[in-house]
Amino acid sequence: MERDRKNVPRLRQLTNLERATSRKASESWQMFTIMAEFIDAAERLSEIRPAVSIFGSARISPDNAYYVTATDIARRLSDEGFSVITGGGPGIMEAANKGAFEGGSPSIGLNIELPREQTSNAWQNISLSFRHFFARKVAFVKYADAYVILPGGFGTLDELSEVITLIQTGKTRRIPVILVGTTFWHGLLQWMREQMAAQGLIHSEDLDLVQLIDEPAHIVDAIFAFYEARDIVPAETEQPQHSFL
Repeated sequence: MERDRKNVPRLRQLTNLERATSRKASESWQMFTIMAEFIDAAERLSEIRPAVSIFGSARISPDNAYYVTATDIARRLSDEGFSVITGGGPGIMEAANKGAFEGGSPSIGLNIELPREQTSNAWQNISLSFRHFFARKVAFVKYADAYVILPGGFGTLDELSEVITLIQTGKTRRIPVILVGTTFWHGLLQWMREQMAAQGLIHSEDLDLVQLIDEPAHIVDAIFAFYEARDIVPAETEQPQHSFL
């Protein structure tokens, strides 16, 4: 039986010491770059509240109705005192940054270095650059008091799933999560009800974490209505769970 055990070497046991040293240095440097991104985000964003993170496709053009809607939503939020956070790129991100930039509150872009699709838009009062997706995602949630999600692809679905999971599991406080585009999102929500909830993979009340609203003015009203019952600043009881972000 002893002979059948797998030999899993540790890094310091590698026979090629030069390769091991190089690998350790590379891993250590990567951890420092990750720390630097967290620190930079904290220093530049910790005082921007209240804020709303807006998501959607990078591939939507300015003549698309969703682009116009995103600009309208962001402008209304900005004029009402909400900073607007986006991924800093084209499409819906550009639309939201543009609307916020033209309003009265900061327009923020959390840019990511990608080989394609992602180019920084020009409508940012505060612009951060990330190499690591997860550090960027932490900033999206940590500094947001609401999520507004327009149609998008895998990245948009990833952000939606991320925030719902964090709220569902109690790892972050509950905030408004608003989907924009009834036609686009209806099938997904129906599938969640008929498959995930029906098979007991989620609780049916978990779907109440999401609202489906198309009218920009009603989106702003829904965010204000949510915070009429509680303070927008996280309560002390929410801080320990939220602090990991």
